[in-house]
Amino acid sequence: MRQKTPSHLIALAVMSLSLSACASHNPPPVTAAGVDDDDAYCRANNVQVGSAEYTACRKDRDVQRNAAQAKADRRQRDLGEYMLNHPEHP
Repeated sequence: MRQKTPSHLIALAVMSLSLSACASHNPPPVTAAGVDDDDAYCRANNVQVGSAEYTACRKDRDVQRNAAQAKADRRQRDLGEYMLNHPEHP
């Protein structure tokens, strides 16, 4: 004998799996984000290592990277919220 599974339970399981995939956001490893490139970038702009300009250059690169990561996180969160609030749009 075959049991009938209610279709709403199947739909709920599929929706849960798709939302859980959207909710998980794995940031790239730090080395892939370009940290190794910061030193080369600052040196290419004729900034001496150890100077105040070099420190400012490295800080600026960190701020830019953190802002880009925050923007990506915010967009991921907004997409998840949109999907939760608008289940009629796949």
